[in-house]
Amino acid sequence: MIRSELCWKIFDQSIIDYHKHDDVDYKMQNPFGADNLEAILYLKNWIDTVQWHLEDIVRDPKVTDAQIAQIKRRIDKSNQDRTDKVEMLDDWIVDYFKDVKLESTARLNTESAAWVLDRISILALKIYHMNEQVLRSDVDQEHKNKCQMKLEILLDQKKDLSQSFDELMHDISEGKKRIKVYRQMKMYNDEKLNPILYKNK
Repeated sequence: MIRSELCWKIFDQSIIDYHKHDDVDYKMQNPFGADNLEAILYLKNWIDTVQWHLEDIVRDPKVTDAQIAQIKRRIDKSNQDRTDKVEMLDDWIVDYFKDVKLESTARLNTESAAWVLDRISILALKIYHMNEQVLRSDVDQEHKNKCQMKLEILLDQKKDLSQSFDELMHDISEGKKRIKVYRQMKMYNDEKLNPILYKNK
């Protein structure tokens, strides 16, 4: 059974590993190898973590317009990579539960399990960086108190989202919920579907 506890552990490890270097250009070394659930989860969060910091960098007032354009294109590619990894996770989960016999009343979830994991990955980043704000020594207590309140809300979300994911995994394993995966069908990066791209070929 896939548990949220494992996913949080891997996401947190990815975030901590990134911050050992804190460099968006650092070449990631996946400690879980490749082609297994842990490796995909680690890579997914690493992409999210790099993109988080690219979003910070692009808002630096000292960044030039040319640099902004370059970073925005990189973020655009990162968004596609994130989607690809979510779909890879969905494929893994579908295969994992392929032999489950569905109940006649099995229901669909509003989103796939992998998109729940995407939300958990981003939430892990929010928690890490909000906790950083709470621990800052260069701000006043009011700032810390406000960030502590936000952190407590994020931790409450963590509890609820983890429980929801674990319940979804249980229901799928019992045949009470069925898996149906929709591809994102993103059009803006496709040279055959984005009119700006195909009209300028």
